Amino acid sequence: MAEPISGPHPHEPHAEGLSTRLNWLRAGVLGANDGIVSTAGLVVGVAAATTSTSAILAAGVAGLSAGAISMAVGEYVSVSTQRDSEQALLAKEARELEDEPESELEELAGIYTAKGLSPETARRVAEELTAHDAFTAHAEAELGLDPDELTNPWQAAVSSAVAFTLGALLPLLAILLPPVQLRVPVTFVAVLIALALTGSVSARLGGSDRGRAVLRVVAGGALAMAVTYGIGQLTGLSGI
Repeated sequence: MAEPISGPHPHEPHAEGLSTRLNWLRAGVLGANDGIVSTAGLVVGVAAATTSTSAILAAGVAGLSAGAISMAVGEYVSVSTQRDSEQALLAKEARELEDEPESELEELAGIYTAKGLSPETARRVAEELTAHDAFTAHAEAELGLDPDELTNPWQAAVSSAVAFTLGALLPLLAILLPPVQLRVPVTFVAVLIALALTGSVSARLGGSDRGRAVLRVVAGGALAMAVTYGIGQLTGLSGI
């Protein structure tokens, strides 16, 4: 179904802002999912090997801390690289505007002609946008970038660490709060319910099939906990 003409175009501020917010939200959900699965696998494995609350707590907190830091560092490096690339492209565009303004004007008009405007209208639009803010007009049309809204590596790092931590807290609390004999079953149930929720939200945000997404994350989480539980049982029985 065609979108209404009055709706925002791909490079209008409203559309870009909405897309950015959805991407951040989806990344947050996935980060929380990582925290749930990795910490659940860790604490279930330790709980299978020992009933010591202090040992389970130490392992859970260590896993939470290491995972959150790893996620933050990885996200910072990734987004920093992306930001460097964006800044390099913007710098190149600024040089081209300064050195070849007429050529850049023709290029901008060509972009709008390719989008369906008549050559005359495209030329007029390009001229008006150039007169208003040539750099932003070219950055958005040619590169799909808003110079004032580049990706922020610090924001990405903090968001990733917070999302992972929030996700990791659920299995950690689920394994510590119930009585010893119910620790593992309660954790399994709590984790699988949480994964079903994160899978559903992620699918909704991404516009994919919800049932398939939920099945994938739930099956993956169940497998991770089953494997680490089995390893914990073996090491606990062997006295390693």
